[in-house]
Amino acid sequence: MINKKLIFEKYKVKCALGKRGISEKEKEGDEITPRGKFQLLKVFYRKDRIHLLKTALKKIPIKKNMGWCDDPRSKYYNKLIKIPSIYKHEKLYLKKNIYDIIIVLDYNLRPVRKNKGSAIFLHLTKDYKSTKGCIAISAINMKALLNLVNKKSYIEVF
Repeated sequence: MINKKLIFEKYKVKCALGKRGISEKEKEGDEITPRGKFQLLKVFYRKDRIHLLKTALKKIPIKKNMGWCDDPRSKYYNKLIKIPSIYKHEKLYLKKNIYDIIIVLDYNLRPVRKNKGSAIFLHLTKDYKSTKGCIAISAINMKALLNLVNKKSYIEVF
């Protein structure tokens, strides 16, 4: 990342980052995009809105009962969960289009550390407004990026 640009090999696109910038000292709910090198793990997508999605990454259709736990009290913290849930979570199936395509980044997953931050995704944006800590790019750029990446691909936030 340089000046809110996502760079992958020779591919460079505008992106949105966390409202409070980039840092190595992130915690749950701080609206900071974590600094580091993160593998692109898998893709969640809205099958009813996204067609012919080409990528070497594992693809998982988003269902109405899918959420991502962001509650440090839960043993499912920073993991995919079924909703409704008694724990705080983000819904993945939204009316707005920002989660029509989500790439899960390898942030705070191996191992998961409580309160270190959760649900750090590469997802969609139309207006490039600040995120709650994720990285967001346009749908056109996301589809182009997905065509380029493989299971060993990563992004670096600096």
